[in-house]
Amino acid sequence: MAAHALTSVPPASGRLLSIDALRGLVMLLMLVDHVREFVYLHGQVRDPMDLSLTPPDLVLTRLTSHLCAPVFILLTGLSASLHAHKHGDRRATSVFLAKRGLLLILLEVTLVNFAWTRSLLPPILYLQVIWAIGLSMVALAGLLWLPRAGLILFALAVMLGHNGLDGLVLGPGDTGYMLWSILHQRGVIDLPWGVARTSYPVLPWFGVIAAGYALGLLFAGPIAPATRRAWLLALGGAALAAFLTLRSFNGYGEPVPWQTGATPFVTALSFVNLTKYPPSADFLLLTLGLGLWLLALFEAVPPQGLGVLRTFGGAPLFFYLAHLWLLRLLHDGALALGLAGPSGRIEAAAPWQIWLVAAILVTPLWLACRWMVRLKRRAAWSALSYL
Repeated sequence: MAAHALTSVPPASGRLLSIDALRGLVMLLMLVDHVREFVYLHGQVRDPMDLSLTPPDLVLTRLTSHLCAPVFILLTGLSASLHAHKHGDRRATSVFLAKRGLLLILLEVTLVNFAWTRSLLPPILYLQVIWAIGLSMVALAGLLWLPRAGLILFALAVMLGHNGLDGLVLGPGDTGYMLWSILHQRGVIDLPWGVARTSYPVLPWFGVIAAGYALGLLFAGPIAPATRRAWLLALGGAALAAFLTLRSFNGYGEPVPWQTGATPFVTALSFVNLTKYPPSADFLLLTLGLGLWLLALFEAVPPQGLGVLRTFGGAPLFFYLAHLWLLRLLHDGALALGLAGPSGRIEAAAPWQIWLVAAILVTPLWLACRWMVRLKRRAAWSALSYL
């Protein structure tokens, strides 16, 4: 590999198809999970899941969504690296990341929470994935000034080492409780009208977005596509091997140990039933390893085979807001027609119906995203780049 690692090829220009395609894939998996939140809340699951109470098909449905946040935040860092390479100005990239990150935080506490709760001042303000991405972008605005080696060391130390902080648990009256609830432990923060719940502690995600920025070296530098794919496969394989090793020992890397089940399938489910909030080291090794392999796969797929996924991945924030509000409108419309189940919500009868509803929503969302992607290409309004 080293012999041809620096084969000269022109730097990539514009959006790389594989990045948009992978982003589009994880967004569709997110759609499935959010459909579950709207139509299967009567069968709510927690993370890690209670395998004795959760049906296997619902477990598998939930597990597919675990790829979403890690891969998306990794690609966010990668896209930021390509932005810096394109413009040749770290300061401009830093400012762009800070502004976009603050915008995402604002959207989380307004439009996103309103879609989930139907209230601008809900009694519980959920600080979820858009909040985490926003804060991660603000953090990366500072981290990108580190030397490349320092950035890689930071990413690895945070992603793999943060479980060493699990024993530090603060209560509401303790000094630093608010900051620690934002960074590493899920907590509740008092607000003038209610409370905010830090559903996505952000410290591990800082490591993920930094890793994505460091990964940009493979995409923006003079590296041949075949060599880049080899590196992606090697890095993904190393992450998966580290996951298998750590998880096999049932020690550091995941707070909840796996157990031997009644069948090999149940044992396998226990093995991959990992902590997401905050994401354990094992969780990140598994999901990012798979994500890197998928990225290598999409690098080898002809462009015409990625068209649908690229459309979704070309307007990620627009898709996020559109799919949430579409789900909210459909859910409330169904309630208005008297279609609520015993829980007072819309209830799918089985997990396969979650996938069916998501499949039905793909077409209108694709049409909306195609319109937005075309608008972004035609219009000169720079604010459209944030969508």
